[in-house]
Amino acid sequence: QVQLVESGGELVQAGGSLRLSCSASGPTLSTYTVTWFRQAPGKERAFVASIGERWRGHRTYYTDSVKGRFTISRDNDKNSVVLQMNSLNFEDTAVYYCAAARGLITSSVSSANQYNYWGQGTQVTVSS
Repeated sequence: QVQLVESGGELVQAGGSLRLSCSASGPTLSTYTVTWFRQAPGKERAFVASIGERWRGHRTYYTDSVKGRFTISRDNDKNSVVLQMNSLNFEDTAVYYCAAARGLITSSVSSANQYNYWGQGTQVTVSS
């Protein structure tokens, strides 16, 4: 059983940066695919970025709108996954969730219904 806790969300000005962390208790997080989703008011939960399990070489995936601005990485010493977000804009405002699962195929990493472990979310608000 993996328990996930997100942190790092706050109010930031457009053009600024934030570093979100997804910390886990329980099994080693490097044996899970870990993915960040976000949900803006009135919208469905959307894929942001994912990092694969150790045996997949920790391959990373990003939605097009964040490529070049966001970076997902692992901090194995802290059993966590970090989402570094730069050049933030108003459209990045959302509640950000991390999720974990094992054994996903590449084509399914962006599907929220594939994940059985979720954090409670952290609010990111970008002011214009």
